[in-house]
Amino acid sequence: MTPASQQTDLIQRDRARLWHPYAPAAADLPLWEVEAAGGVRLRLRGEDGTRHEVIDAMCSWWSVIHGYRHPALDAAASGQLAKFSHVMFGGLTHAPAVELAERLVDMAPAAPGRPGLERVFLADSGSVAVEVALKLAVQFQTAAGRPRRQRFLSLRGGYHGDTFAAMGVCDPVDGMHSAFPGLLAGNVFAPRPPAASATPETVQAWASGVAELAAAHSGELAAIIVEPVLQGAGGMHAYPAECLAALRQVADRHGLLLIFDEIATGFGRTGELFAADHAGVVPDIMCVGKALTGGYLTLAAMLCTAEVAAAVSGGQAGALLHGPTFMGNPLACAVANASLGIIETGTWRIDVGRIGNSLASGLAPAMELGAVRDVRTIGAVGVIELHDAVDVTAVTAAAIRHGVWVRPFRNLVYTMPPYISTAADIAQITEGMTAAVAEVHEARLREAGGREAGGPELRGQRVPVRAGSAS
Repeated sequence: MTPASQQTDLIQRDRARLWHPYAPAAADLPLWEVEAAGGVRLRLRGEDGTRHEVIDAMCSWWSVIHGYRHPALDAAASGQLAKFSHVMFGGLTHAPAVELAERLVDMAPAAPGRPGLERVFLADSGSVAVEVALKLAVQFQTAAGRPRRQRFLSLRGGYHGDTFAAMGVCDPVDGMHSAFPGLLAGNVFAPRPPAASATPETVQAWASGVAELAAAHSGELAAIIVEPVLQGAGGMHAYPAECLAALRQVADRHGLLLIFDEIATGFGRTGELFAADHAGVVPDIMCVGKALTGGYLTLAAMLCTAEVAAAVSGGQAGALLHGPTFMGNPLACAVANASLGIIETGTWRIDVGRIGNSLASGLAPAMELGAVRDVRTIGAVGVIELHDAVDVTAVTAAAIRHGVWVRPFRNLVYTMPPYISTAADIAQITEGMTAAVAEVHEARLREAGGREAGGPELRGQRVPVRAGSAS
């Protein structure tokens, strides 16, 4: 096969051999080839040979916060490659891993009178970090003389990853429980937290319900696990920070560990460095990933308090029972240090605030569309929620024609743009998202007879469509 034919036939070759996330192994799977990337833009080639330069409004599933080909991250990768790219972490250590652990501990949520997060376990991915956190919680309870505590209290609407233990604490309806009956652990699920605009009375009623549920199951629960402030792949649902304080109280009352899954929310995405900082709450265990390396390499981390680490280390096993082959990969750690170095300059806060304001104003016109149920933002996250399930293929193609790459799911068309996005970039993203919804769903609505914007016909109905975000 000649180089030219290889290039032309790349999408067909992909379909013959590769399997993509949340997709069938199909000969007609919609695909676009990425030919180049730089800053906030991707250069795409379609199957028909057409090329488009688009803004990556997805931040490559929320990870490329500094943009593509960032000089500091490129330099960190090149510098570490010149030394060594990998060594095993069993019995060995290296400077990039130690520096990364120190940075993460220094950045972690803190509160007066509360133990901080002082110990770091480096993992391969977000899902693995969650697996480690869950295993740690069970080992902690066993070491504390409570071996029956092996279940978890999670929230409906939550998403924590696609490995087995992580799936077991995802939403039991919109998650993947029905696909693996009998294999996922039977955990306890509290109601989804109220929306961010909820009244204090509504928040208190929710908190009281969670407290009663935890009390009823306290003898079998090891920990509470939540995505703080923003549930991501479960519906881009933002909720009041006061809910986190209520969960902290419940955990303390019943001797449960509190786990915050900050894989999607960490490193500034919601307007604070960590979503926990909105409430001034410190968890016992925290998971981070995605943006940790600026999207360059897969890496995640689990942080915990010294008390938790000491209890497990002094338990019967004498160790946390997990050890990935590529744990603490030096190349990934070096790039992560460079990424965190950019975050430590503090400019992310200005950028996220600026982007958030532009998303709010830019997406507001979408509420005039009858196909749209809601528009909401939090930090550098913008969401258009439809009444009906989104036509992913059609909306994606329409957005590309407007110079924007999005990956809708369920009934949501959303964006989490890179922090380096300019005002013009955000304007193009919001205009492209709104235009794509109008061209696809508004047009179909008109053909079907129409509905007044925000009409009651489908308000509150479930949209039985699931697609997650690789973590």
